[in-house]
Parts: sequence; structure tokens; C-alpha cells
Amino acid sequence: MRGILASSIGVICAAALALPFAPPAAASAASASSASSAGAPAPVADVATRTAGTADTRADARADVPGSTRSLPLRPLTRDRASGAVLGLTPRTVRPFSLLGVVWDDPSADLHGRVQVRTRAAGTGEWTDWQDVETHYTQHGADPDSSEAATGKVRGATAPLWVGESDGVEVRVLPQAGDPEDVDPVDTGPDEGASGGEGAGEGGEVSTLPAGMRLDLVDPGEAVPGEFAEGAEEPRTGVMTAAAQAASAANSALVPLGATHIPSLTAEETREELVALRGTELTGQQQAKPYIGPRPSIVTRRGWGADESLREKSFVYTSKVKAAFVHHTASGSNYSCSQAPSLIRGFYRYHTKSLGWRDIGYNFLVDKCGRIYEGRAGGVAKPVKGAHTMGFNSKTTGIAVIGSYGSKKPSSKAVKAVARLTAWKLGLHGMNPKKKTSLTSGGGNLYAKGTKVKMKVISGHRDGFNTSCPGGKLYKKLSSVRSKAAEYQGR
Repeated sequence: MRGILASSIGVICAAALALPFAPPAAASAASASSASSAGAPAPVADVATRTAGTADTRADARADVPGSTRSLPLRPLTRDRASGAVLGLTPRTVRPFSLLGVVWDDPSADLHGRVQVRTRAAGTGEWTDWQDVETHYTQHGADPDSSEAATGKVRGATAPLWVGESDGVEVRVLPQAGDPEDVDPVDTGPDEGASGGEGAGEGGEVSTLPAGMRLDLVDPGEAVPGEFAEGAEEPRTGVMTAAAQAASAANSALVPLGATHIPSLTAEETREELVALRGTELTGQQQAKPYIGPRPSIVTRRGWGADESLREKSFVYTSKVKAAFVHHTASGSNYSCSQAPSLIRGFYRYHTKSLGWRDIGYNFLVDKCGRIYEGRAGGVAKPVKGAHTMGFNSKTTGIAVIGSYGSKKPSSKAVKAVARLTAWKLGLHGMNPKKKTSLTSGGGNLYAKGTKVKMKVISGHRDGFNTSCPGGKLYKKLSSVRSKAAEYQGR
């Protein structure tokens, strides 16, 4: 999360090395809306700028580095007193993007307020209604005092919001004392719930907001040749960079180099694989009767089109996996399953370029059709240390269901996939999904650093950090996830 600036991972230091802004259009936001609905083009208030060092458009991006990140600094608003917004962007035309988020300098600073956006669809030219962006996202990061948190590159940010391919954007930030819980990115109408209190826009409220706020617009890039498709069995054979080879080789005990997905196994095949992978570490009882769920099919990083140049080269591991934390991405649920790889590429770029993390934060992601994706690089069967539950990234794995589940129920396919994944992943380390385990906090807002905590082996993010994640509707499904995972393990 964290901080503005131009350093968006590898992105230089000139906070948005912004290209000169075009003269503001005379029309106001309201007239922009009416013009759009009447079929006329919306006014261009500014030309989108790009973050220094990233690709400007798809056309000039190198083939092995798809996508781009562009930044626009938020500015005081003087014509939006009715809504109470004090900071934002007036309507403007920008280069195509599909995902956005607001970023600021200090990773420890909270945004006490509301962020709303509306976007213009690239295909139809129609503007959406206002949508809320989840403002609390810090808790998904690396543990305090960890090497990943101490790079100086980490920044504060909202959750990413998936909007589909868009070429226009407007933003408003409304300071407020309280923050709504379990906010889903949904339409709120032009002014509904947008009160910022007396004095909004006077400057006092601006000073209480995090410094260096900017809007990051993410183009996740086109699907790369050979991207995973349902039913594909053969590994991609094209040229691989050294970083891509390393990420793929981390799964070499499971699939050939270049594989776009890891196929599912039967229960018996999985037990045989467990002995092959961890035989010397298993007790005699575990070898005689290992409790592990059948390995599910998993789309690899190569399958969803990861640009391996974005992450840190090395892999970081923890000693074992004692628990799984379930999350939602809080990015909205308005996506098709065929778009899921694009969303993941967007999250990956947002986590690395905008938030300054070493890689995507989650170990696994699950879409609403129940497909499972490899997250942070290092090998799906290995105890890769993620950045998903601040304070509890050691000895755990993080699983994010793509979407927002504060008021919307997760699909039964997604819930089943989480149960299948945890039955296998936890089974690799002999963990019972229905039990509790002891974890030591690395520091957070619920448990001080060094505190030993009894945690359910399958927990929600909110169990380790004061947050609404993974959304109330998904959190309520975790009891059935635990039971089903134990069943898959043969318990």
C-alpha cells in the first residue's frame, strides 16, 4: 500500500513525472455527465501521465513486459462543495486502463475518509455512477520490521478496484470521522452518502489526509501468447527469461518447466507425491496414513501471464505452513472468469509497482468459477512467505478470493476451491483444518509483536488483524470450508 511517488517499484522518483496537463475544459463534472449521456465526448481536463520508467502504451511496451502503470497526483477540488469532496481529479480522458487505486507516501498512514471514482468505458463511452473504493488495505502487507517492509519502497494505498477497460476517470476524496465497514465497490449515485461535513474543501480536511496522494491507473497488459486455456495440457515452449525460468523451476517437482498449469491428482497419487516431496520429514504414522486432500488443478504464474521482471529475483520461505488465511481482494465482483488472469496481472503490477512489495502479496488466488491460481513465486508446494496478513505471514499461506464479499455471497465453486486447496496445502504439513494452532505475531493492531496466539488452522484475515476482510459473507463460509477440507483429507 503506500505512498505516492514515482518510485512505484522501479519507477523513478519524480512523483509522476507528469506530462504537461492540457488546459482544463470549461465544462464542469456535471456537464461532462450530461454531454456523455447525450453522445458527445466528455471534456478532457488533463492528459493522463505515466509513472516514470513504465511503458506508456501497449504499442511501445516490450513484448516481454506487458502492461503499464500511470500516476496522476490528486489535487484540491474547488467546485465540488455539494459532495464534501476536498481532493480528487476532475473528469479527464486517459490512456486505456482496467484497474485503479489511490496511493500515498506513508505506509503507516490511514486514510480516514471515503474514496469514490467513476470511469468511462472504452467501448461505449458511457460513464459509470460513483463507486466506493475500499480504503483499508495496509493490513494485507508484509510484517512490520521484516526485510520486505523495510526497503523504503513501500507505500500506503487503497485496495485496487477493477473497472474493466476504460479511457476516462474522475475521483473524489471525502474526509470523514468514521469509515463504513464491509464496503463493496458499488454504485452509490452522484451524491448519495457523500457528505464530508461542514468546511469540506476549506483545506483543513486536506491536511488530515495522507501526504502525496495520487491515482494509479493500471493496464494489466494483453494476454500473452500461450496463456493458459481450459483443457490445455502442454507447457509453453517459447523463449523464457531467466526470471521466468526460475519461477517455473520452483514447481519442477510437480510439472515440467514452462507448464501453464499444474494438473489435479487423485487421492492416491497425491499421497504418493507427498512421500516423494517430504518423505524424510514425515513421521511413520504420517507415511502410513497421510491426511491430505487430492491436489487440485492450479494455474501457474506462466499460465496467467506474470511479467517476472516486476518482482524481486529471490524467493523468501518460511519454515512450514501451519495455517491458511482467507482474504477477498476487495476489488469488486463485476468480472468474468475469462478476465481473471487480467485481474491477477493487475493486482501483481499494483502490489509491486504501486505499493512497493517484492511480489504479489497472496500465495494463491481463486476466481468465482473456482479456478485456483499460483500467487507469489517460489513454488506452490513450498512454504513461500507472502504479504497478506500483517503480523502473521510467517508459517502461513494466504488465499484470496477475487471479488468483494462484504454484502455479496461468494460462489459455491469458489468456496469449494478454497476447501480443496487448503486440504492439500495444509495436508503437505500435516495440519488438521478443523483444529487450532499456535502462531507468533509479527506485530499488528490486534496482537503485539511476539504475542503467541491460538488461531484456527483455517482463519479469516480479520482473525489476525482488525479488518473487515475477507468480507462478512465469505467469513461466514469458513466453517463449512474447514469441515469440507477435513473431509477431503480423509478425517
